Amino acid sequence: MPAAVSFQSVSKTYATPRGPLRALDDVSLDIAEGEFFGLLGPNGAGKTSLISILAGLARPSAGRVTVGGSDVQADYAAARRKLGIVPQETVFDPFFNVRETLRIQSGYFGLRNNDAWIDELLESLGLADKATANMRQLSGGMKRRVLVAQALVHKPPVIVLDEPTAGVDVELRQTLWQFVARLNRDGHTVLLTTHYLEEAEALCGRIAMLKQGRIVALDCTSELLRKASGSSVLQFRLERGELPRDLAVRARTTGSMIQLPVHNAREIELLLGSIRGAGLAPEDVEIRRADLEDVFLQVMSAPVPIELAQVAR
Repeated sequence: MPAAVSFQSVSKTYATPRGPLRALDDVSLDIAEGEFFGLLGPNGAGKTSLISILAGLARPSAGRVTVGGSDVQADYAAARRKLGIVPQETVFDPFFNVRETLRIQSGYFGLRNNDAWIDELLESLGLADKATANMRQLSGGMKRRVLVAQALVHKPPVIVLDEPTAGVDVELRQTLWQFVARLNRDGHTVLLTTHYLEEAEALCGRIAMLKQGRIVALDCTSELLRKASGSSVLQFRLERGELPRDLAVRARTTGSMIQLPVHNAREIELLLGSIRGAGLAPEDVEIRRADLEDVFLQVMSAPVPIELAQVAR
């Protein structure tokens, strides 16, 4: 049985005024049928290039991509029918209402009399009361819901969610994830890219991390977290003053909240002693287990191999 999605030694090089830029470098991975798979990486890591190649919007410089065994270049129509893609950008036709938009999208895939599934999509995504509303009248969050419905209107076996919850409200997140989780339980394969790592940790069974066009981590989410289980995080609030330089370079700082990786009780005592010795008063001190964000930051801060640094130049 072919993989739901297969990237085989995929590379992509763009021509720029400063010379060739390698966006992807020999990326290989298979996503099995029914997986909920996460693709993570910082901006510029190559995620968008990989999704564009999967969607048939860009050609790889080398390598091959298949969806359910169909080559996205040689058999584009068959591959595209198996894909439902929710893009980052909010794109819509301002001349139609929501139901008309979904009927037109159905027609692109040769589907007629698709209203029963359209009704289910509208209900499941909280759009039932907006079915006759013009797309121009919808809020940003509602437009995002319509994009999701458009991607699913032909019941694709593979669903690609490219930053689907960026800038949307909590209600939409919950509605979307409940519906997508149901589709995944029904056998649909889901590929998710997101900067919300708590979502990836909760939803994805397996995760790949991209850095400068290469896969630098690929494993089950539970295994990635297990490898970090030897580490904990000392978390506290610092309302006044600044950490000593040797601690500041190790810390993750969000406003007044400081987080430092720790490994044992003695290290915690020494850190708190150093902080108080610098005349600082940590508040709301707690110890928590490392999460996917900690794993991600650890992987991304690792030294870049020489050959990878050459690619990035």
